[in-house]
Amino acid sequence: MNRIVATTLIAACLVASAVSAQTVTTPEKIARLRVHPSSVLLGGIHRGQQLLVTAESDSGRLRDVTHSARFSVQQPGIVEFDHSRVVSQSDGQTEAVIDVDGVQVTVPITVRGHDVFPPIDFAGDVVPLLSKLGCNRGGCHGKASGQNGFRLSVFGFDPSADYNALVKEGRGRRVFLAAPEESLLVKKTIGAIAHGGGQRTEPGSDDHHLLLEWIRQGAPRESGGAPVLVGLQLEPSQRVMSARGSQQIVATALYSDGSQRDVTSAATYSSNAEEIVKVEESGRIDSGDVPGEAAITVNYMGQVGTVRILLPRATLTPYPTPPSNNSLDTFVWNKLSQLGIEAAPLCDDATFLRRLYVDAIGTLPTTDEVRQFLADPGQSKRARAIEQVLDRGEFADYWALIWSDILLVNREKLGERGAYEFHRWLRTQIASNRPYDVWVREIITASGNSARVGPANFYRALRTPEDLVRSVSQAFLGLRMDCAQCHHHPFDRWGQDDFYGMAGFFNGLERKRLAADRELIVHSRMKPATMPLTGKVIPTRTLAGESAVIEPDVDPRQTLADWMTARDNPWFAKLVANRLWKHFLGRGLVEPEDDLRSTNPATNEPLLEFLTEQVVEHDFDLRNLMRLILNSRVYQLSSATNETNREDTQNFSHHFVRRLRAEVLLDAVSQVSGSPEHYAGKPSGTRSIQLWDNRLPSYFLDTFGRSQRDSPCACGSSGEPTMAQALHLMNAPELEEKIRGASSRAAELSSALDRGDLTREQLVDELCLMALGRSSREHERRIASKLFELQPSREATEDFLWSLLNSYEFLFVH
Repeated sequence: MNRIVATTLIAACLVASAVSAQTVTTPEKIARLRVHPSSVLLGGIHRGQQLLVTAESDSGRLRDVTHSARFSVQQPGIVEFDHSRVVSQSDGQTEAVIDVDGVQVTVPITVRGHDVFPPIDFAGDVVPLLSKLGCNRGGCHGKASGQNGFRLSVFGFDPSADYNALVKEGRGRRVFLAAPEESLLVKKTIGAIAHGGGQRTEPGSDDHHLLLEWIRQGAPRESGGAPVLVGLQLEPSQRVMSARGSQQIVATALYSDGSQRDVTSAATYSSNAEEIVKVEESGRIDSGDVPGEAAITVNYMGQVGTVRILLPRATLTPYPTPPSNNSLDTFVWNKLSQLGIEAAPLCDDATFLRRLYVDAIGTLPTTDEVRQFLADPGQSKRARAIEQVLDRGEFADYWALIWSDILLVNREKLGERGAYEFHRWLRTQIASNRPYDVWVREIITASGNSARVGPANFYRALRTPEDLVRSVSQAFLGLRMDCAQCHHHPFDRWGQDDFYGMAGFFNGLERKRLAADRELIVHSRMKPATMPLTGKVIPTRTLAGESAVIEPDVDPRQTLADWMTARDNPWFAKLVANRLWKHFLGRGLVEPEDDLRSTNPATNEPLLEFLTEQVVEHDFDLRNLMRLILNSRVYQLSSATNETNREDTQNFSHHFVRRLRAEVLLDAVSQVSGSPEHYAGKPSGTRSIQLWDNRLPSYFLDTFGRSQRDSPCACGSSGEPTMAQALHLMNAPELEEKIRGASSRAAELSSALDRGDLTREQLVDELCLMALGRSSREHERRIASKLFELQPSREATEDFLWSLLNSYEFLFVH
């Protein structure tokens, strides 16, 4: 086929636009300064205090000026400043003077016991330092096998084991009490001798002195009656920043005896949106030019907190609020107004219809359906189209496919009969619009013959209590418990007690083999889980709950299902609401969609709470929530961007363009070409979205990233375009055969053209309606004209169809 001209249609339509820098407005005049803390008490060597200086204007606006302030002391020799951190020099009292543009504030400072190094607690002082320096991370000594014979617990979750590794192992070389300076722990940390991890801190630094003094004190495990860490206080907890600004965090550890300690330099920090703000090891946040919202996670010894940052553009006054179709729009417009981002206009009817069909039923609209919709002058035609697709048979096919990915309906693990029965059961739940909480409960409590009881196969893919805790938590609660199996979660409150408390619900589960591909699933007895290393018995309990009271003859999974599907469960309804929002809008309000935690907040918390309420109030009717989302104006926005929203990736100011998922794309190619895909052992006309067997051989589906169903996360399938996919579409013999087949669409239309039943313009229109869901445009008619001038009608038709199937507009939903 001659495709020299046709290839012009598949060139990527990338619009190169310079990133417009935000205008940095002149700060308002400072009326007063605030300092946190308002007074400082330092006791002992190796104690300091980070200061936070905030400027307030007459209008009440706040901005951080910590790193532009000038610091001095009235009585020199008592304290000194290391940038904005107060460090003691000798006992006494003084005042710090802080000056910003001529506005001053004083802070009283008291130093007591400067010459005495406070007793050092291994768990409270040394382990946080090892975490800060990265020694106990998974890429270093914290990995399962350790590093070069030295192993630490990941993120310091087991201080006792870490103490033994440092002090008692390695023939005493790691910690040398007779000569602390010669200890390997000290020398490798400051780079005095070769170290695979490189130099971790500077000689003479506070960190260096802390390690030395701990060894000088005899490397104690405990400092004797040391208070227990009970909380972490962060200042500020939230702040509105300007473009290219900075904000200092002050982290304060709270202890059981009421004492406090500045741990800003010892805590670890991470940003969930580095394109908006980044955070340094010192706790300093730096903003860029992209408007949006970010959460800074602060972790100190298992205590986790979050600082919320809002970075708006210049205010749009008055804000051009679009009309609202329902309450969802109001939540989105409110957030966009705060950020100074203008929403895109509505998409046109043709774009809406194609988007609706692809998103809701994984199917392209036919040419007749497109023509009928575009010709309908009614004001409510979009709402009517939504009702029609929600009632179509393809709806159950498509959503059974989606839920099969999440619930691991994998033929390799379940066998043919098991995978078929589970998929068939899921499709029945969706087709009958059975409440989500009801059918999830049936999965959690499933028992019986896997060849007859579809949901019982859930327990065949997941063979151990640990596997079940991880998958059930992620698939139905949006909680990623993997880390908590071995150590305290670095970004959440869950620990090993939580993990193994949940595992107890599955600990008595038994699988009895009935045949080669079927098992009898039963829960025979209540049996609490035990810690793998210590053998400690962990009472069975729900997450963040009390120990479960379960009668001996009652399946404990009933109690778990009661708690999971309860209307007030904080995660169950929220996760499915977030899943559906991501499916239709292209991005979750929480991202990844199945990672719900306090340190990963939603980009629009009020909207997510409202969606969650809708799920509960309508008795977990998922089709009702889909209807609400599809009817919203925000779902129907154009993907075209404007100057204010071009960089927005989290606030739904325009529709996010996404590639068609693998199964939908293969069905679309087959539908438009008029050549159905043939699957071994399947009836003719079977579509990809109807397949229950995710392992059925298909090079196309593998190339375009169908889910392997090994994990309940969305990462199981890929929607990212790749070079292999582009080459396959341009060169694959299978695609060529679909286009050139004797009964293909191209053959049918070119024959009609030769007979005079169609004009060339009508043929081009027909192909564009099939592939793109709209009539042809001038550039397509021009390209088609050149193709028909260069070759016979059959080949020209085939080439034009090939170019459409390789076009950006066909491959993506926009």
